[in-house]
Amino acid sequence: MRNRSAPAALSLAAAALLAAVPVPAAAATASAPESAEASESASALDAASSRRDGCPQLSKRLKWHGHNRAGLQRTIDERGLCGDHGRGGHRARPVAAFDWDNTVTKNDTTDVTLAWALKHDKILQPRSWRDTSRWLSPAAGRALTEACGRSVPVGRPLPTSTDTGCTDEIFEIRTEAQTMDGHPAFGGEWNHRRTVPEYAWVAQLFAGHTPDQVKAYAEAGRKQSLAAPVGSETKVGTHTVPAYVRYYPQQKDLISTLKRAGFDVYIVSAGVEYAAEAWSKGVGIDAEHTIAIRSVLRDGRITTATEGCGGEPASRGGTIPYIDGKRCWINQDIYGIEGRAAWERQDRGHRIALGAGDADTDVTFVRDATSAHLVLNRNKDEVMCRAYDDEDGRWLVNPMFIEPLPQKPEPYPCATAAYIEENGALSAVRRYDGGVVPDQRDSVFG
Repeated sequence: MRNRSAPAALSLAAAALLAAVPVPAAAATASAPESAEASESASALDAASSRRDGCPQLSKRLKWHGHNRAGLQRTIDERGLCGDHGRGGHRARPVAAFDWDNTVTKNDTTDVTLAWALKHDKILQPRSWRDTSRWLSPAAGRALTEACGRSVPVGRPLPTSTDTGCTDEIFEIRTEAQTMDGHPAFGGEWNHRRTVPEYAWVAQLFAGHTPDQVKAYAEAGRKQSLAAPVGSETKVGTHTVPAYVRYYPQQKDLISTLKRAGFDVYIVSAGVEYAAEAWSKGVGIDAEHTIAIRSVLRDGRITTATEGCGGEPASRGGTIPYIDGKRCWINQDIYGIEGRAAWERQDRGHRIALGAGDADTDVTFVRDATSAHLVLNRNKDEVMCRAYDDEDGRWLVNPMFIEPLPQKPEPYPCATAAYIEENGALSAVRRYDGGVVPDQRDSVFG
């Protein structure tokens, strides 16, 4: 089960990673207050979301695509207090798991947190940029060193609020996995179904800070982005990015209804856990039900090491909640399955009832769901191939609720190049029986 503290005894490899952690220069800012939107009482929806027989029902005032509301309601009725769970058909509460960024919210809250940190000089000078990630390329190390300089002492804040070159290199590597001059930012080998270096790197950039400091940065970015108008943009260095984030009302209502129906609801994100916790409370999910990239702590401070899953040791980002890693953390943290078995698909009694996501990083855990697979369409190949193939008849595809994408003009390459192999190669998407999923045309869009 979950263990938020640093492991009592680190492996030698993990312990070696701790030596390069910088010392923070200043205390965190105070946590941003809860926004009006995030703290909105659910009571207004509650009155509209219960049937006369007392069974929780999704609000009919919120628009869903096609028959998706009915499909979700079927899952709530079948598996919740008015169904199997209420009749004692399942000893344990049914579980629903949601990805976070662009599934529960519109826009990426990890990027919002990093952008706020960069604009407020919260990234600390490392001893060596190559120490921050085991896969950071020599080209990226040189680019960061040249852009950010060596004049700032190790452990002191970099002046990223005014140093556009430094900010640009950091943000380009995070968002595009390349340097500003186009060189690959990461190199070497990693399991492409268990991690992606640029995701893990955000957590590693906060080395030297305390979890509460990172939560405070996330809170400040949260307050600012919830107040920004829908469609607004901002600059991070010379990068133009969305300035706003919104909680999707439909997802807030779905989560609330699931909880009233007796479901245990979790967030499973490939973002930074401390930032995800600051955001997830806005939909009534507490820290114990928020799973994301979990840093190893030393003396209460974040290091460049991240916790492992499924028997894997702590490492510099080798195992995070990403594609198959999300399944692993669900199996390990929710169902208590330890060791290598946590990487495997479990029996029906040890799988989630409902899974929701928007991207290939979510495809494994969403597919594992036994009653409903909810996908918001962001044109990501592997997950959309699964969703449109609808292998078990319980996949629900919905356009994004805010600024949905138009129809993807060409079919998804399901039969040839949509499945992400462990080595990063692309191949055919296959069903459980081994059959190849044919190419799929985009049919649910804005």
